[in-house]
Amino acid sequence: MGWKRFAAGVGAGVAVTILAKNQLDKTDGKLSPEKALKLVKRKTTNLGTIEGSWVHMVTEEFEHDHLLYQVYRGGITCSDENGKMDAYEFFVDSSTGTVLALNKQDN
Repeated sequence: MGWKRFAAGVGAGVAVTILAKNQLDKTDGKLSPEKALKLVKRKTTNLGTIEGSWVHMVTEEFEHDHLLYQVYRGGITCSDENGKMDAYEFFVDSSTGTVLALNKQDN
């Protein structure tokens, strides 16, 4: 009976390994758009109270300093202590979560 338990354990281990590898292959090491947006919000708290935000769910190419990145593009709207609203567009690296650009939009 000992070899049956051993074979079942090996089979279960192989199955779990295959499932884990398939899951990792699907993500390609990218952050989810929601996680990228959360990182941007955390890094921009000094701009004021965040009133609204959005992020594109699909990555796009972005050139910065002659280098190409796969990024999520989105925006946030902030209000300062006087109630003045400002809108910003951001580009965040989909692999690392680094904010590559944060541009204030004209009113």
